[in-house]
Amino acid sequence: MMSLVQFRSRGAFKLREEFRPDGGWSMPGRAKVAMIGDGNVGSALTKGLTRAGYDVQAVGRVPSRVRELAEWGDIIVLAVPFGERENAVEEMGDTIEGKPLVDVTNALAGGSYAGGVDKSGAEQLQEMARKAKVIKAFNTAFAPTMSTGQAHGERITAFIAGDDAEAKGMVQRMATDIGFDAVDAGPLQNARWLEALGMLNIQLAYAIGMGNAIGTRLIHDAKPQRRP
Repeated sequence: MMSLVQFRSRGAFKLREEFRPDGGWSMPGRAKVAMIGDGNVGSALTKGLTRAGYDVQAVGRVPSRVRELAEWGDIIVLAVPFGERENAVEEMGDTIEGKPLVDVTNALAGGSYAGGVDKSGAEQLQEMARKAKVIKAFNTAFAPTMSTGQAHGERITAFIAGDDAEAKGMVQRMATDIGFDAVDAGPLQNARWLEALGMLNIQLAYAIGMGNAIGTRLIHDAKPQRRP
């Protein structure tokens, strides 16, 4: 059984005391991030966010702690295997209401793609967690690049899709603070294409043999032109 893990930044910022489940400290000016899942992906994101000054706590398969941590966090990151999402949502209960719920999963079941062009895994998650603000992010990156937002010394792109502008902005800032080039990828339905891109990257890394230190980079203008 995995246990609650505490992370605290020790940079040149003045810390202030704030209630936390473990009685620890919280850094001003940064959101409190509840990391649900402490495997390779959750651990890498925790490392990057902690270095960027975020107050992060991570938890594995401890149902009572999952709920406690989700209630504490300003942003909840769901970094569990695709097939465990529903259980995690049930464990968090109503603590996720009104909060950004960041879906970093790829639609994999038994090693095969479990998503589709008609509905993404993120859209399915929104149906499970109707009161949360589901944001798709980080699924096109591999764990070795998630703590820095870089691959082979080059900044890579974090595509952020979601329907709530404020929640999406919070996640974009989070990705930027880690080191990614954060790109607004539109509404949550565009997670269908982000999950497809994630699957392509998985094929490149493992089936083609390029390895998981690769990343995707979008070359773009700083201010994208939107159609009227």
